[in-house]
Amino acid sequence: MSVKLEDLLDELVVANHVLANENVVDSFGHISIRNPDNPMHFFISCSRAPEIVSRDDIMEFDLEGNSVDGSALTPYGERFIHGAIMEARPEVHSVVHNHSLSVIPFGVTGTQLQPIIHTAAAIGQDIPIWDIHDNFGDTDMLVRNMEHGRDLAKSLGESSVILMRGHGCSVAGPDIKGATLMAVYLQISAAVQLQAMPLGDVRYLTPGETEKCTELFYSGLAIDRVWENLTSRLSR
Repeated sequence: MSVKLEDLLDELVVANHVLANENVVDSFGHISIRNPDNPMHFFISCSRAPEIVSRDDIMEFDLEGNSVDGSALTPYGERFIHGAIMEARPEVHSVVHNHSLSVIPFGVTGTQLQPIIHTAAAIGQDIPIWDIHDNFGDTDMLVRNMEHGRDLAKSLGESSVILMRGHGCSVAGPDIKGATLMAVYLQISAAVQLQAMPLGDVRYLTPGETEKCTELFYSGLAIDRVWENLTSRLSR
């Protein structure tokens, strides 16, 4: 394994810890990274709480969720979310799935989640809602197979975020840092929107503001600064 790939997998472990430390995930939730040496494969932890994920927990799968590294570890049941989104979106290299309590209300009501603060512009203007019941009836609400995953990915379309009714959300990012920080600020933005709505009419970001703020978010000026801060919190 190359040094570059080893560094990437170490970063994946750190991302798990950041998401846990920022309360985006708890015992449940996960983040993946596409294999840069084989885009038809991705890496993700075995079935463990993100806060305690270690390098030895990382497994490799093909995009249909089949283990390809001979690991005897137990995989996440919802790994199909990651494989299906990466299959449908070649430009996506990292996926976060979580059950943020701030986000869930927008997936079960008629109120649209919208970018309300500049640091959360990357969530986008058009955030779809996927309801597993529409095509699969009564289930345990989990994405258990590629049929479920591909249906979710189809609903995601070209968006960066998709809400999952009564379940949580999934975030599609260009890399580990981008996906992690988008998930963090998605939760913050949802909480701010919930706080703002009872106060009166809310003025959300315009499409133009969303585009320009997203460009800034993904620039080295912003994303490296936030990553440095959030990772430093892990040792405080």
